[in-house]
Amino acid sequence: MKPQYLLSSFSIFLLFLHCTNTFAQSPAAAPAQAPAVVASPPAATPTQAAAPHGITNVTKILEKAGHFTIFIRLLRSTQEENHLFSALNDSSTGLTIFAPTDSAFSELKSGTLNTLSDGDKSELVKFHVVPTFLSTSQFRTVSNPLGTWAGTGSRLPLNVTSYPNSVNITTGLTNTSLSGTVYTDNQLAIYKIEKVLLPKDIFASNAPAPAPVAPAPEKPTKAVPAVTVESPAASVDVSSALIVTHNLVVGSVGLLASAMFSL
Repeated sequence: MKPQYLLSSFSIFLLFLHCTNTFAQSPAAAPAQAPAVVASPPAATPTQAAAPHGITNVTKILEKAGHFTIFIRLLRSTQEENHLFSALNDSSTGLTIFAPTDSAFSELKSGTLNTLSDGDKSELVKFHVVPTFLSTSQFRTVSNPLGTWAGTGSRLPLNVTSYPNSVNITTGLTNTSLSGTVYTDNQLAIYKIEKVLLPKDIFASNAPAPAPVAPAPEKPTKAVPAVTVESPAASVDVSSALIVTHNLVVGSVGLLASAMFSL
């Protein structure tokens, strides 16, 4: 048993030496790499996050509100949609828009918009835009007439009058009131109106002439008998005849008196 025990111990010793030599010759294991960390972009600031959608889109607001189809069509066909987009991005004073509803346009004479030139359509849209933000309370202190994108002057008057429960708008051809607030964000105010604001510059010259007033019927007059006017010659002849007649009568009377005295 003892020789076998020694042999087993010797075998274990040789195995130990072999393993030690193997581990000594093998290269040291590379340290474990830390998991790769993908750097995430910095969190967007409120301004950056709002940049793609931060500029107010007027037509999108009107589409969402509904009942402004014709006004939206005019904004797009006249390219004023892009003008509004740029103005809201650059302006520090904001904008106020009076938006006519579809029913407001339906009150116009049939074919009115089709008779306007592209320039007149653009002016019509601009006449509904005030180049400053106006809250409903600020209408009490504004100076008339209001300037619009279409301009100012006697041909483009736009006057507002504020009352406790309403705001009235007049152009000389249109008289209407604000019927609601579509949108406001302290930079843009959109108000709903039920009539199209017609500037005199376009529509005063196109207004139909007033119908002529029929003359009042004359009262019948009584017939007056005609007066015969004698000519001067006739008057002279009549006078001469009277004189002759008078002389004859006087002469006859004289002769008669002489005859009586002679008797």
